[in-house]
Amino acid sequence: APKRLVVLGGGVVGVELAQAWSTLGSKVALVEAMDTLIAREEPFAREEVETALRDAGVEVHTGAKASRVRREEGPGAGAPSSPGREGDGAPRRGTVVVELEGGDTVEGEDLLVAVGRQARLDGLGLDTVGVEADPTLTIDETMRVGGLDWLYAVGDLNGRALLTHMGKYQARVAADHILGKGATAGRYDGALAPRVIFIEPQVAAVGHTLESALEAGVHVRAVDQPTASVAGASFHGRNAPGTARLVVDEDRKVIVGATFTGPDVAEFLHAATIAVTGEVALDRLWHAVPAFPTRSEVWLRLLEAYGL
Repeated sequence: APKRLVVLGGGVVGVELAQAWSTLGSKVALVEAMDTLIAREEPFAREEVETALRDAGVEVHTGAKASRVRREEGPGAGAPSSPGREGDGAPRRGTVVVELEGGDTVEGEDLLVAVGRQARLDGLGLDTVGVEADPTLTIDETMRVGGLDWLYAVGDLNGRALLTHMGKYQARVAADHILGKGATAGRYDGALAPRVIFIEPQVAAVGHTLESALEAGVHVRAVDQPTASVAGASFHGRNAPGTARLVVDEDRKVIVGATFTGPDVAEFLHAATIAVTGEVALDRLWHAVPAFPTRSEVWLRLLEAYGL
């Protein structure tokens, strides 16, 4: 592990790896151009993740856009390190300097770039069949590439949801369609897909945030509860920080989004995904009784807070 590491990008990959390298002993500085980390998630999730990173010793720079990166070679650069020092025998690589707009700099031994992914489309021969990718392949709800009835694209190549489980789901949709079953992707194959940020505290979400629902013109109300507000939370740290939120469509009385933060909340997510994609009415969901004493009783607390 480098003694000092600069992570460029405060999205999912950036925050996960900033914490990971910090736990391995690196002094980490995280640089994010936007004013907040994990900007697509609920504000409370952003705040809890940033607090956890800072508490772990990560130096967080938000609203800080990198304008230039250079490596400054120090004395003896390229030579083996001194005997008896940590990393004995490794070459000295100097210092990476990340210049920020406004004149500030952040330094480290190495730079980890986590500012987005690009589909690996080169060499596939797409040009030979008249397909252009800019920067991903455009597909329909069956995963077929536009204009062709024989070419399908799943996973990162189509850019809809850059998640392993969604690539697997898209492959099932494509295979079913090829087999004549007429399958099409659901409404949550995209930015609203189930997603987990594997950090402490974990962030698990599906569907809309309150903000994205309002932007989509949905008449919604959010209800919040502490994730640790039930007896089962005792097994994961009494009063451990964390928040559970449901975003409810007030016109249809169904859940259109859910977000959970806290220890090991990824396992909460599938119940929320079923409720959201199945559009289970709240007055019916009320009768899905969570067992005592489990952490799933947070669903009871949330529905009570909503007013059922």
